[in-house]
Amino acid sequence: MTVPCGGGFKLVIQEEVIEIYTISEFSKITNLSVKALRYYDEQGLLKPAKRGDNEYRMYSEENYTTARRIKFLRELSFSIVEIRDVLEHCTADEDLQFFLAEKKEKIAEQISKEKNLMDEISKHLQQTKKMEASIMSYEFEIKEISATKVASVRFKGSFKGIGFAMSTLFSEVKGKAAGPALCIYHSEDYDENSEIEACVPVKEAIRVKKTSVYVLPAVKALCTTHVGSYDELHIAYKAIMDYAKNNGMKMLLPWREVYIKGPGLAFKGNPSKYVTEIQIPYSDE
Repeated sequence: MTVPCGGGFKLVIQEEVIEIYTISEFSKITNLSVKALRYYDEQGLLKPAKRGDNEYRMYSEENYTTARRIKFLRELSFSIVEIRDVLEHCTADEDLQFFLAEKKEKIAEQISKEKNLMDEISKHLQQTKKMEASIMSYEFEIKEISATKVASVRFKGSFKGIGFAMSTLFSEVKGKAAGPALCIYHSEDYDENSEIEACVPVKEAIRVKKTSVYVLPAVKALCTTHVGSYDELHIAYKAIMDYAKNNGMKMLLPWREVYIKGPGLAFKGNPSKYVTEIQIPYSDE
């Protein structure tokens, strides 16, 4: 702007110039597509400085700074929710460092989860191969199982609680066990409230505080032996159930798992060499 002054001189005052860009121009200088700019507008992340004729979006220098930050965060895989959080709370450059550090921790956690998932998938693939190889190898036998005195811990829960129950048993039975440990399932349901009983056979009378001692009754049962990890026991259960159904045998409760060979008290050993006998009482009616 030019202002007249005395002595014939003119004073030139520089006017503040505010740059305004159309959406096409803004797309070019930010390297963000027009579609992306419209999306960020809809999400409330990058509102145009004003609307021109026909409601055309018009962008300012301030919008440019915000757009560059959004693009930077998107390249680091920040989600829309995360970007909104940053834009709302990041008032200085040093604030951004805290958000980046937290994002780094989240990525590390996600990598760990993905790695665990890959391990689970690999484990499943191995189990599938074993299932195909072993599902036809089960043999079945009718056994008259004698009455046995056992020390017992009964609880409601899932198979995950068996380890703790067994630890309790062996801490009280100590060296007086008279056979392999077993579990008795008093319900067919496979859930967190199943009735389960962990047992250890004993010959002589023992004093117990956290367990009970009683005589497990004799039973006639359909039996099969599973060689492999406990995670694969469901394969054996399917085989024995199919056999029972195909031969008109009505399965009765409770079911028993006898751990002929399994993990020790200190080490788990090789799960592929665990030996478990499944015993299911039945009737021919």
